[in-house]
Amino acid sequence: MSDTPAPLGRISWTDLTVPNATELHEFYTKVTDWTPMPLSMGDYDDYLMLGADGAPQAGVCHARGANSGIPPQWIVYITVSGLDEKLRAVVALGGKIVMPVRHMGTTGRYAMIEDPAGAVCALFETV
Repeated sequence: MSDTPAPLGRISWTDLTVPNATELHEFYTKVTDWTPMPLSMGDYDDYLMLGADGAPQAGVCHARGANSGIPPQWIVYITVSGLDEKLRAVVALGGKIVMPVRHMGTTGRYAMIEDPAGAVCALFETV
């Protein structure tokens, strides 16, 4: 994720959480020409996938620890303001909170939601 926050309402990040991120990052390395950069999660690595310019393009993560229970699909992170208020709106409008608020280091905080049609995304708020 970039240190420069995306404007409100924009997709600010995309990642994929799967049982075996090491195997899958090799797939995306070959089909997209991304370069994996290990990101230590303590006892294992997730991967930032870098574009030709060296900028992070996406993440490929293991479904372990804080990521356990995330479905194996690409998740987009949409930048919002007032995350707690937005989550109340999600529920009021027939959606669900799939994963409660979590902190993303010092960058911000996020929660995964499911819309009334069943699609999953994350709402991200910078701190």
